[in-house]
Amino acid sequence: MSIDLSQFFEVFFEESFEGLDTMEAELLNLVPGEEDLETINTIFRAAHSIKGGSGTFGFSSVADFTHVLETLLDQIRQGERELSTEHVNLLLKAVDCLRALLAALQGEQEPDLTEADLLKVQFEHVLGMKNETQENKPQSCEEQTSSNTYQIDFKPHHHLFKTGNEPLYMISELEELGELETTVFYDEVPEITDLSSDECFLHWRFFLDTSHDEKAIKEVFEWVEDDADIKIELCGGLFGNDEQIQPNQGEISKAVELETSDLIKVAELPSKPKQPAANKDKKPASTPESTSIRVGIDKVDSLINMVGELVITQAMLNQLSEQEITPATITLLQEGLAQLAHNTRDLQENVMRIRMLPINFVFSRFPRLVRDIAQKLNKQVELKLIGEQTELDKTVMEKISDPMVHLVRNSLDHGLETVEQRLAAGKDPVGTVTLNAFHQGGNIVIEIMDDGQGLNTKKIKEKAIANELISVDNHLSDDEINELIFMPGFSTVDEVSDLSGRGVGMDVVKRNIQSLNGSVEVTSAPGVGSTFTIRLPLTLAILDGQLVKVAQHTYIIPLISIVESLQIDIAKVSRSFSS
Repeated sequence: MSIDLSQFFEVFFEESFEGLDTMEAELLNLVPGEEDLETINTIFRAAHSIKGGSGTFGFSSVADFTHVLETLLDQIRQGERELSTEHVNLLLKAVDCLRALLAALQGEQEPDLTEADLLKVQFEHVLGMKNETQENKPQSCEEQTSSNTYQIDFKPHHHLFKTGNEPLYMISELEELGELETTVFYDEVPEITDLSSDECFLHWRFFLDTSHDEKAIKEVFEWVEDDADIKIELCGGLFGNDEQIQPNQGEISKAVELETSDLIKVAELPSKPKQPAANKDKKPASTPESTSIRVGIDKVDSLINMVGELVITQAMLNQLSEQEITPATITLLQEGLAQLAHNTRDLQENVMRIRMLPINFVFSRFPRLVRDIAQKLNKQVELKLIGEQTELDKTVMEKISDPMVHLVRNSLDHGLETVEQRLAAGKDPVGTVTLNAFHQGGNIVIEIMDDGQGLNTKKIKEKAIANELISVDNHLSDDEINELIFMPGFSTVDEVSDLSGRGVGMDVVKRNIQSLNGSVEVTSAPGVGSTFTIRLPLTLAILDGQLVKVAQHTYIIPLISIVESLQIDIAKVSRSFSS
């Protein structure tokens, strides 16, 4: 009994990637050694949702891998394990791995499980350390009998399959909590003529012997709370008694024999949902590739209002066109056309606003980047984000991300000093990188600032001369020398690393920004720090401009760049000619 779930794939992937973003952001907020249950619970819920959704859609590799990291999170939130830097690093790697697995599945490709398998071993090692400790610890009588038996009645509503849920996956999750005894009821299965393949007619009774509490059991069914009748009761000893385990056994046997002989073949419940022969994940059905953006409801409401105004104006003009032409109707027609132009302009501006997104979509990737690079360089770094809600055109935003990443990496690698160097210079041992975005005229300005050592103009000039980029006779100001770092092949680093030193990057940064009709410049002060300033147009779409004719040429000057426009009296224009 199943239905085509392909219509839900896009929603699943979108929600899963959002969940991973949430996990990453919250993991970066955690401080090892400190108890932050709210944040841990947020991360756990995101992981649990991804696991549940993956199981529903048959993506077993994602579900199995997520279960391992979920176990670690559960131990931390239950207070069984203290959060450490190792845990945070491992969980962040797991987030990256999940993102890669989901991206492959979304692209209808077979996911590479190499990294997932390696991380599983690391998780099992971390989890095993606790288990070994507990095994070696003498158990009290109370601990030895700490498990409980629960009776669980699970009766899905007939429409359960239509919600995208599969009871077998929930049963498999219950098995992972402890020892499970299962009874299946077929009494509501209709005649074969009335049977519908997308409706659920079975219901179950389970006896679960587990060391987990009732909350853990409820979490198994949290996806179907509104689509099933669920009853959980604490029983006595292991699996209660035989009368509870096999209620109405004779009647059930008869029902099975009479009603389902040619309908259902009862098989042993598998320990996990059955996989295809090659144990591969299901691939999502082929769907047209689509890109989307999230639009605030205020923008949608404004757009609807504009369309309403446009329809009213159109109706007025249609009415005027049917009237006799008189000076009065001509005046009304002119006013109507002016109103139409006004409405069209408003509609255009509102449609263009829909493409605008807060730059936080770009900024949000940097906390993780800064943390990882700082750890690699053994530096202490604080990242400050300013102007996160500053809006930018979606196309511009997609293309500015990589140049910004390179500039931030440069600030971390070249700009900020080590802890020892900063202390020797009388600075705070924690360096600061600041990302700031704001509107200025018709542009957006993005600043990447650091409080590091600044650019070494002497070394830059010497390197430029050695590379024959400039001659010895060139007399350049400090600002002009700083601009040399954007020349192709230029680098002041003597040793090549995986972060820098190959002489590629800064020229590409400048070229990419210029391709967006933008510019980049750098200012620096020795011992104080450096600032890279990127200026970009707010949008690459329609721009208003003023036509200017000079001789045989016509130019368009963007209105946003015009401070004042004057009409000069021709009598005040004088002409002079020279031989």
